[in-house]
Amino acid sequence: MALTGIQIMKLLPKKNCGECAVPTCLAFAMKVAAGQADIAACPYVSEEVKEQVGEASAPPIRTIKFGSDGAAFQIGAETCLYRHEKRFENPVGIAVLIKTDMSEDDINSRLNKFNLLRYERVGLILKADLIAIKDASGNEAGFVSLIEHTRKICPDAPLILMSDNPSVLSAGLKACNGHKPLIYAAKADNFEKMAEISREMAVPLCVKGQNVGETCEISEKLIASGLKDLVLDSGARTVKAMLEDQTVLRRISTKHKFKPAGFPTIAFPCEMTDDPMLEAMIAGVGVAKYASIIVLSDLNGETLFPLLLERLNLFTDPQRPMVVQEDIYPINGPNENSPVLVTCNFSLTYFIVSGEVEGSKVPSWLLIKDTEGLSVLTAWAAGKFSADLIAGFVKKSGIAEKVNHRNLLIPGYLASMKGELEEELSGWNIQVGPREASHLPSFLRDWKA
Repeated sequence: MALTGIQIMKLLPKKNCGECAVPTCLAFAMKVAAGQADIAACPYVSEEVKEQVGEASAPPIRTIKFGSDGAAFQIGAETCLYRHEKRFENPVGIAVLIKTDMSEDDINSRLNKFNLLRYERVGLILKADLIAIKDASGNEAGFVSLIEHTRKICPDAPLILMSDNPSVLSAGLKACNGHKPLIYAAKADNFEKMAEISREMAVPLCVKGQNVGETCEISEKLIASGLKDLVLDSGARTVKAMLEDQTVLRRISTKHKFKPAGFPTIAFPCEMTDDPMLEAMIAGVGVAKYASIIVLSDLNGETLFPLLLERLNLFTDPQRPMVVQEDIYPINGPNENSPVLVTCNFSLTYFIVSGEVEGSKVPSWLLIKDTEGLSVLTAWAAGKFSADLIAGFVKKSGIAEKVNHRNLLIPGYLASMKGELEEELSGWNIQVGPREASHLPSFLRDWKA
């Protein structure tokens, strides 16, 4: 049962030292109770207290990390069934499957696409995350060779090692050279040996049953043996069964706190169909409901990109707008004679405006004012994009040292602010730009200081 802030407060040293980056122990305790801070941030609590509070305040779905130190991948830590209740915490991991019985060309094709298929959107790089390496024949040497080849081409990629043979998995783990993969899978007939490997190598273990019930039974036995880092595969290999099982596992873990189900899950659209488009549709269901890892047979731009966008939309905080940092952004290599534009820091506004400016080929300075993620008109109505605030930002930004003119271009919707802003910014000429960003290219080409 979760501890309250007051209960956590009683376990703290009450120094109010601020070394945890929170001014007082009470405030820190409240943050820990709300899941906004880690008890380990306090340097003065004992290991016993860390364990006690950590277990009590842990989310219903355990956080699992694997990969290299510099490129670890994290799943789990989910606390709700529906995104609007709070938010979804860790984005779904998208993996590509390679097998020991594939041709060298097929393997290299998948690994190269893993490295190359990357997309920039709202300031983020969207890409596949994981590589699943499957032992298809029980050949230990072949499995080790494929792991080494993968690590050479994709050195930072977190791995999932898949084999029914514990000895093959052990050999594969040794070939990882310090990289900690997820291993797959503990089943009813081998879970004890798989547990030994997981415990010895300190790597997370995937559990696979024939259904939700058997999966939870194996999970319960592994928990009793002392293992804590598990990932669940219910065995579903149809879209209907996957949707039902994923929903059941999420519900009984978040709503009913059923511990054997309180782990991230993995789904295999690659084993449900040979049709790439249908596979992508099934993967889309898994991204939304509620897989932590999706394994695909191959990566293709036309199917990967929509999945990445779906994931981006689902795994953003609905209560917090996406923003870019307040700053001066040079576009197209501006100089002292280039135009100066100002707009808000709502990420969509920034990327639309910067995209149009970049497309104009006109070197420009783009000033981004912090409006707490509100769009231009909303920020203006809320008093966060007023003349005095814009003037203060322009003065402190340092843009006056970068240009030899004093012309500031404001969004067309703020035309009524022109006179007031000229009063606030003495010596500056305020120019009113177009209302729509799409009109910026022609406007900038005709612009004169």
